[in-house]
Amino acid sequence: MGYHHIGVDGIEPTPDRPCTRRSISEAAGLENVALNVYEPSPGESIPLAYHYHDKQEEVFYVLSGELSVETPEETYTVGADEAFVVEAESPQRAYVDENVEEGARVLVLGAPAIDDVHPYEP
Repeated sequence: MGYHHIGVDGIEPTPDRPCTRRSISEAAGLENVALNVYEPSPGESIPLAYHYHDKQEEVFYVLSGELSVETPEETYTVGADEAFVVEAESPQRAYVDENVEEGARVLVLGAPAIDDVHPYEP
């Protein structure tokens, strides 16, 4: 059996990201799910690029603030206590609009935890 009790704010942020990212899955040594807390400020994005995944599904659960998610069809606004689900092969870019006053705190789950990301050119 294995259990982990983790204080998320104590996890060191991942370097070289567009915003603060704290990896719960890395801290716990998880292999099958990617679980991260992101803290983008106004004008910052969560991903490194507008992208899509071959097989990974993602769920963005906004803990506080407001998240914008750009897709080829439209840009969605996701508020606190709302979730935005991205199926595999669906391009997206999640960010906090530069015109809002505060940043956001977002829990992001990706499964399976595989590196199948590809840049998307709109």
